[in-house]
Amino acid sequence: MTERTSPATAGPTSAGGPASAGGPTSAGPGRRPRRDRHGRGLRGRLVPATVPLARTKAEIFDDLVLDTVESLERRYAKELAGVEFAVEDVPPDLNVYDSDVLEDGEVPLARLLPGRPGRQEVPPRIVLYRRPLEFRAMDREDLADLVHDVIIEQVANLLGVDPDELSS
Repeated sequence: MTERTSPATAGPTSAGGPASAGGPTSAGPGRRPRRDRHGRGLRGRLVPATVPLARTKAEIFDDLVLDTVESLERRYAKELAGVEFAVEDVPPDLNVYDSDVLEDGEVPLARLLPGRPGRQEVPPRIVLYRRPLEFRAMDREDLADLVHDVIIEQVANLLGVDPDELSS
């Protein structure tokens, strides 16, 4: 009796490809195995292993945030030691936003949540809203600049310094 595995659970074989590359896969109980129209199955990788298959907008945005945060943490490690940075797709639906929200017109771009010392200590948190920032950028370079500027401004507000002091 042979055991069949689905592509999601198949591990690598000694040849380096997926275990199901040369043989049929289980399509469920009572169903015929699915293969390409020539009956050969997938022959190999579609792209080289060094190239990412696809990067989502959210992953690209997260990388832009990480780049800026890492550059700030190299220079201000002590001041930013407990600060959390987060990304949310859209801002919460509120009628009025506090002064801790960085807005463009009526749309929030980021929010600074100051920490609470005490018994239930909550670290300071800077939240960026991905969709409003992406909407305001013309291209990826513009988005990188916008993300950088927003993070600089929020960190400056947190530390109580001038944003020009941080960006230089």
